Parts: sequence; C-alpha cells; structure tokens
Amino acid sequence: MKRLLVAGLVTGIASAGAAADNVAQQAGSDSAAVTEENGRYFTADGIPTYKVAADGTVDWLTFSGFRRYHSECHVCHGPDGMGSTYAPPLKDAVEQMDYYDFVYTVSNGRENVDVSHQKVMPSFGHNKNVMCYLDDIYVYLKARGDDAIPRGRPAKKEAKSDVIAEDVNACMG
Repeated sequence: MKRLLVAGLVTGIASAGAAADNVAQQAGSDSAAVTEENGRYFTADGIPTYKVAADGTVDWLTFSGFRRYHSECHVCHGPDGMGSTYAPPLKDAVEQMDYYDFVYTVSNGRENVDVSHQKVMPSFGHNKNVMCYLDDIYVYLKARGDDAIPRGRPAKKEAKSDVIAEDVNACMG
C-alpha cells in the first residue's frame, strides 16, 4: 500500500501488520486506522488518520496537528477547526472532501468569487510551516470532524517517533 507524505520528501510502504484491535475507533469507519508505520496511522485506503486510545491518548500527528493548526490556520478558520465569520469550519470541510482534495486546496489555494461573495484562500504550497505538517493538520481536523477528540489541546499524546522527527527535519531543511 503506497502512502503519501505531503511533506513530499519521503515515500514508503505502509506496513500491513498492525492490528485494528489496537485502535479505539469504530470498526468500519472510513477513518479507522488499520495500519501503523513508525507512529503514523493509515486507513485501509492508505490515507493518514488518527488513533485515539481508550484513555484519550492521541497519536503524535493528531497532537502535532493541533499545534500546527493553531499556529497557521486558526486565524482564519477559527479555533479547533470550528470556523469563523471569515472562513468556513475546516473540521466540517474534511468530512466533505477527500484527503487529496484537502492537499490540493491547501497547496494551491482556492477562489470562490461571485457577485455577493469574495472568498479567497491563499496557497500555502511554499510555506514549510504548513506543508511539512500537512498530514498532521489533516489528521487533527479529521479527528475533530469525526468527533473523536474534543475541543482544546489533547491532554495525552504518544511519543514522537524517531522517523517522524527525521522526516520533519528533512522537510524543514
């Protein structure tokens, strides 16, 4: 199963050995993690996803996504992906678009202009503070959209794997 790491610098094969019973998500959910690779979780389709343990511990990408979202995205899209008067709620947007549309939109921006609206999302394709963490942001917003995590900073998190740290360092340069 091929995975896409949006940072664009690392490609690999998702391991098929992780058991789905490790995951505290509902079986059959489109967002259910069925594989794990070095602290990253993937759906059956190889899409990055979240893992929330029974005690509320979130995977590293969900925690990092919370931090990155609130560093780069919340100014327009509101805290916790809830939206604002300026921009739509991203926790709902990720429920209506697939991962690849999300990546395209963030990378290239979007214009939605008509006689009564002028909504423009800028391109973040050259912003390493977004692109190096785009999977993290997506995973966090997906967890929020699925109501898998509540509003606010996750209280417990898994440790950051060495591979994730290496990937970030490579992307950030």
